[in-house]
This record gives sequence, C-alpha cells and structure tokens, in this order.
Amino acid sequence: MKTARKDAEQTRQSLLSAGREIFAEKSYRDATIAEICERASANVAAVNYHFGDKATLYSESWRYALRKSLETFPIHGGVSDDAPPEERLRGQISALMRRISYKENKEFFIVLRELANPTGILDQAIKDDVCEVHDKMQAVVRELLGSRASEMQVRFYGISIITQCVNIMVAEAWKEEEKQNKFGLPKIGDVEAYIDHVVRMALVSMAATRNMNGMGGVEIMDRA
Repeated sequence: MKTARKDAEQTRQSLLSAGREIFAEKSYRDATIAEICERASANVAAVNYHFGDKATLYSESWRYALRKSLETFPIHGGVSDDAPPEERLRGQISALMRRISYKENKEFFIVLRELANPTGILDQAIKDDVCEVHDKMQAVVRELLGSRASEMQVRFYGISIITQCVNIMVAEAWKEEEKQNKFGLPKIGDVEAYIDHVVRMALVSMAATRNMNGMGGVEIMDRA
C-alpha cells in the first residue's frame, strides 16, 4: 500500500514538473495533455485521476513552479526579519530579480503567456500566492517612509519598485530567445549593479518623501 501511494505521488510530481515546463514553453491553449504526460512518462488517465482536468493541472503547475522558485530564491532574499529596513528592502529586490532572471524559473514565463493569451484560470491562484510578495514589500516601504506616509504613497512606492524589478528583468530573462531579440529589448548585463541601482533610487526617493512628510530623511539617505 505504501509503495502504491509513493508511486502515485511520484506520478503527480512528474506531471506537475512536466506541466510547469510545457506551460512555460507554450500557452495553455497550445499545450496538450498528451505531451505533458509523455514528458512525465505518465498515462493520460493520470491527469484526470490527480487533477480532474487540464485547467486544474495548469493552475497547480503554476503553483508548483512558484514553490520551486521560492525554494531557490526566498522572498526575504536571505535577510533576517530583524535586519534594518534598508537591508530587508535590498533582500526582497534581489530575490525578485534573481527569480525572474534565473534560467530554470518557469512561473514568470507561464504568467507572461497567460497575459498574452488570457484564460482567467490563473487569476485566483496568482492573487492568492503573489500577495505575500506584495505585502512584504509594502511593509518595508511603510517602515522606510515613516508613520506620516499616506497609504497612497506606500502603495505607489511598492508598485514602482516591483515594476522596476519585473519589467526590466523579464527582458533580461528573454534576451536569448530569438523571437524576443528582434524587438531589441533592453538588457542589463550586470544584475548585481542593477539591484544596487534600484535600491539606491528607492531609498533616496523615499528619504525625500519622508522629509517632505516632516519625518526627516537623513538616516535613510546616509544608508543609501
């Protein structure tokens, strides 16, 4: 009985791994159950048994891709929760950029193909699982801006920082794909330098906003 359960779990993991790869390579509509099962060395009936349908396999494959990505690059970037907020901000920015630019990352490519050819299937999964990244960024931004910062300021800074990470790093991750190269997407080259650049810009800007709000910005400026 234990062997049967172990084999079933291995089959499920193989389907998730294959689904992660194929959904990242193709859109949901272009990927087929047959090719996913072939790559997973599983019977087609195994998808119905473990997931019920293609749509559930799709959403679970994305969640699996996200979990694997976060195992390699945790949200905190290896920075402890009791570190200064400047260090925690850098840790989060670094982790996000490294996740996107990592060759084995599949979660962002699945999302990009979903955005290009929407199905709506991933809407709830993305909302449920990505909110932690957003919430942690908002928390450290709120701390750096100070108690007088408005919710709009906190929200806008969080969106701005994440956007700087995502937009340019997606171009970096796709730079070797021939289809994307012909559009001349911008390239970073030195990811570490770009991380420093985004962190520095964020800290200096938030210091100015903190000062404008009457909280003082010298400490943050010095740490930048």
